[in-house]
Amino acid sequence: MFTDTAERLDRTCDLFGLSLSWELDSPILLDLLKKQNINIWSDLRTENDPIVFGGGPVLTANPEPLAPFLDVVLLGDGEELLPNFINSIKQLKDESRAYKLKMLAKIPGIYVPSLYQPEYSSDGTLLGVNPIFTDLPQSITKQTWNSNILGHSTVITPEAAWPNIHMVEVVRSCPEMCRFCMASYLTLPFRSPSLNDGLIQAVEKGLSATNRLGLLGASVTQHPEFLELLTWLNQDQFNDIQLSISSVRASSLNSRITKILAKRGSKSLTIAIESGSSKLRQVINKKLSEDEIFSAAKYTKEGGLKKLKLYGMVGLPTESDDDIEASAKLLIEIKKRTPGLHIVFGLSTFVPKAQTPFQWQGVRQESKQRIKFLHKMLKPKGIDLRAESYGWSTIQALFSRSDRRLAPVILAVRNSQNTLGGWKKAYKGVREDTIQTEKIPILLPKPPPWDEVIYSVWNETKILPWTHLNGPISELNLLKHQEIALNQNNE
Repeated sequence: MFTDTAERLDRTCDLFGLSLSWELDSPILLDLLKKQNINIWSDLRTENDPIVFGGGPVLTANPEPLAPFLDVVLLGDGEELLPNFINSIKQLKDESRAYKLKMLAKIPGIYVPSLYQPEYSSDGTLLGVNPIFTDLPQSITKQTWNSNILGHSTVITPEAAWPNIHMVEVVRSCPEMCRFCMASYLTLPFRSPSLNDGLIQAVEKGLSATNRLGLLGASVTQHPEFLELLTWLNQDQFNDIQLSISSVRASSLNSRITKILAKRGSKSLTIAIESGSSKLRQVINKKLSEDEIFSAAKYTKEGGLKKLKLYGMVGLPTESDDDIEASAKLLIEIKKRTPGLHIVFGLSTFVPKAQTPFQWQGVRQESKQRIKFLHKMLKPKGIDLRAESYGWSTIQALFSRSDRRLAPVILAVRNSQNTLGGWKKAYKGVREDTIQTEKIPILLPKPPPWDEVIYSVWNETKILPWTHLNGPISELNLLKHQEIALNQNNE
């Protein structure tokens, strides 16, 4: 069932779950549990409580910060995993809670945190996370949906975050494999449904209920039949639809694509350039030339679109002041070559993500000043710079790189203020035992120093909090990808 956050559950409910796509949404789990009168700690739940489960990219990459609050974590694609989980719950309906959890833990892709115990050295170093029973798997592997038939909206409502819009997943993952990108690495392999094998049917189903259509994916224009899809949507029968698409690959654009998008109600395009420095784009494996970026801007204007949004980052590994200046120069040149086109630069701070080659890197503290520099350079040139908060990026990194020792901090923040100052105060309070929280039913060492989690470049031999959870690419191969990236800077 779907429920509003204020709506009470039927107390006979067997399951209570959520999906997380962004680290900063994680604390909402505690609020939802409290509103439904479910104990926030999995160890304290009784036979009358539902099984609390979670999924989505954040929990697939690293569920450990929320592990003490979750009974079950579903790792990976849900197309087969979720039905397997629900069917198993039905079969185990009359069994005890403890027996259910142990049986669920034997199903591929299902992680039961309470049945896996972290081990720490005397100085607080994580030594590993191991099953407490010998008949449980030593590690759990993310599940992959191997079919090219992908998802689309099943509920269309004016109450949604994007009202009355039918979302269709055009591609999953991304073949470019930018080395910071969890959306690419964690969701491999790249998949795309063919037009006649589900994609057109999914679009038609939604358009029978609404005239608003959204095409989703990390890079939708890399669908091998994207132009054919747009040509089909360019028929007169679709004249009244409003079409929007997510981020596109600059090198795949042409004037025919932008003209059809403008004709179908799109006002802007979004492309991710990450950096104006060609050297840095090589480091991160962004296979994109300056000429392709300029061409994308030209096609955007020629097609009749009014706005071009470009996504970029500061704080990428090996980045220098020269790379930041290159970004400013590139954006200014785009503005000069396409007068009248509204240029928006969406800027974020690099955050190391679990299950990517840059998971061993840290947030770079000079990023804050580099955001200010770009503001100073771009604003007078009429470029609309929209920067995400550097401070909240550090909290993203805290979630991305922490283990279960973050759980008391999450609780402390919930009981005070979810602000940057609140997070730092709570973290310090938990480390120094100076903060009062609800009684914690599990014994956890103090969390490591703040700077070590957020800013440090970790040694490749470090045991990672998610080392017992297998993504699509092994840790050894991720290290090789990082080595290739960092060596680019020395060539």
